[in-house]
Amino acid sequence: MDSDSARGINRRRLLGWGGSAAAGVVTAAASPAGARPRQGDPAPADSDIPPATRPGGAYDQYVAKLAAEGRFSGVVLLSYRGRTVLSRSYGMADRERGIRNHEGTAFSLGSAGKPFGAVAVLQLAQQGRLSLSDTVGTHLEGFAEDIAERVTIHHLLTGTSGLNTPDEDVQRVFRSREEVHEYHERWVRQSAPVAAPGTRTSHSGADVGIPALIVEAVSGTSYWDYVQENVFGRCGMTGSAFCTRPQWLTDEHIAHPYMTLADGSQVDAVRNLDKGSPSPEVLGKNPGRTFIDTPGDGGFATAPDLVRFARALCDGTVLHRPWAELLTGAKIPHSGSSFGAYDMPVRIVDGQWVFGRAGGNPGVSANWNVYPHTGWVGVVLGNCDGLPLQEITGRETQAITGAAPGGGTGG
Repeated sequence: MDSDSARGINRRRLLGWGGSAAAGVVTAAASPAGARPRQGDPAPADSDIPPATRPGGAYDQYVAKLAAEGRFSGVVLLSYRGRTVLSRSYGMADRERGIRNHEGTAFSLGSAGKPFGAVAVLQLAQQGRLSLSDTVGTHLEGFAEDIAERVTIHHLLTGTSGLNTPDEDVQRVFRSREEVHEYHERWVRQSAPVAAPGTRTSHSGADVGIPALIVEAVSGTSYWDYVQENVFGRCGMTGSAFCTRPQWLTDEHIAHPYMTLADGSQVDAVRNLDKGSPSPEVLGKNPGRTFIDTPGDGGFATAPDLVRFARALCDGTVLHRPWAELLTGAKIPHSGSSFGAYDMPVRIVDGQWVFGRAGGNPGVSANWNVYPHTGWVGVVLGNCDGLPLQEITGRETQAITGAAPGGGTGG
């Protein structure tokens, strides 16, 4: 791409976050605190809001129907240039205590939290404290030579390390942060090469676990504390954290995961650690068994906080803009108009880039999408099994772009 084209793309990307809207106001739902527009942002024109995204529009009706059928429990949010266009909450955050889901409810993210780790790595690279071409052995000791000297941070962040990590012990019930950290560090250190570096091996535990260890080695603090301060803190994500199981059990602002058993009944996974999912994709798993999410993965966030994160990525708050563009830039071709970026998929829809991340566990569904050229953000957070996440995010994209329904941005 020539420099003039690149400048044009960057200019269009920035305009999408508030440079060219006509005067006017959004007449839909009010903005949540903290997801308010930045000072100096022009008010979006009412005519800029597609009818399908508005309250009572096609997307709103679709989600309401899912909820009425018992297929959706959670929160959906559509934001345009920092202003909430649609915010809906359905179902219970805690059935036992009668607490309903609402916009301020924090949901478990699963893999949708993996990009926080990539942001942490790029912050350190931006500061000159590491290079993306550094090999594993530059920062960590104890890895075999064919990993330490050949696998780079870039390979790990793109899921092309060529490494395979053994299956986790999904039956183990963890009791402390220290136990979680010790187990998962030992687990990722058992990774072994199964292909040459540069070969796509996405979803290997090493691809998220080793970068988290590098963040700790370079920053001198735990992964959880680093992200809390330097990602959540910088973005103003006051409702987001790496919550522990005791917090999950007691904090009324955290949604409990409702897991479906083989007989079709649903149980609160975090209150029933002896139960596991019968689903072949996550057989025997229960997200409540881990005391705190694995370094490099997971976390809890509210829907408005994920809008704040998206805004911070696009306006230079959490990463300087060139580094943010490096985070989301297409690097690995997948299929059609879909590509791999750093710890997230990106795709071209209706002539514009869309990036974000999906995640899931028994009783957990999460997805956030960013449409940087037009300034839209879509969030879906759920706390029950059976939620058709890919279909919902496809309807979200259709409502925002007018494109034919497609999938979300990957799990």
